[in-house]
Amino acid sequence: MPNLKEVRIRIASVKSTQQITSAMKMVAASKLRRAQNAILKMRPYAAKLKDILQNLSASLDSGDANLYSQQRNVEKVLLVVITSNRGLCGAFNTNILRTAVQRMQTEYPKQLQSGAIGVVTIGRKATEFFNKRGMNVISSHDPIFDNLSYDNVSVIASTVMAAFTKKEFDRVDIVYNQFKNAAVQRVVVEQFLPVEAPAANAAVAKSNNDFIFLPSKEEIVEELIPKSLKIQFYKSILDSYASEHGARMTAMHQATDNAGDLIKELNLAYNKARQASITKEILEIVSGAEALKNK
Repeated sequence: MPNLKEVRIRIASVKSTQQITSAMKMVAASKLRRAQNAILKMRPYAAKLKDILQNLSASLDSGDANLYSQQRNVEKVLLVVITSNRGLCGAFNTNILRTAVQRMQTEYPKQLQSGAIGVVTIGRKATEFFNKRGMNVISSHDPIFDNLSYDNVSVIASTVMAAFTKKEFDRVDIVYNQFKNAAVQRVVVEQFLPVEAPAANAAVAKSNNDFIFLPSKEEIVEELIPKSLKIQFYKSILDSYASEHGARMTAMHQATDNAGDLIKELNLAYNKARQASITKEILEIVSGAEALKNK
């Protein structure tokens, strides 16, 4: 059984850790509110814009006005992997990195073997992970979370889009955590480029015929597609950002509760050790008194 001093030191250490995790939980909860409001406001706009983008781009013929919808043989692939800059958020980063690796191994084994897979990392955890494994990291954008805005994200999106139009890559996928609530985040792999065509059905065809385009469908789509793609890219990062704070708040809540349980166990161990020490001292006193009486 440990001595009383060791148990007291351990209790003080755990209490200190509990205070830290509790403070981190409150900070994460505060940031989560702002991040959650941002993604919930963005989703309806991004979803509607994506529907319009898919319907209009699918109705165009292959050409310069439809560069982002060109279907090519997938020889070179670019993965945009979004993680966090910091840890202490449970399995948030681990799930993303595992999914990205599995995506390479299952969907693009030939490209992986030939080194035809590039990675754009957003978040320090992804950057460190792929650099250590010698992957082809095209660019890293870890500071984006320090000043997260549409203007800053659109610069990254423009770079990715330009790489596709220049045929440096034939397909671009985004791997990120989609925010559900503070306790649930779902890993999502989305095809960013080329733009996927909507499911062909009569309703879609009919809705397309109801549009009147001025000055022309081609000119409108030429302006709309880049903007919509940047919005989709921005939405993915907002989703990941909200998911990060939700995961961190949940992880710190669990850590705080675990610290409380551990403190209870340590206090019980301390009381048992203290009781055993007192009992031992009483026995020694009684034994000494009995020894004196027998003399």
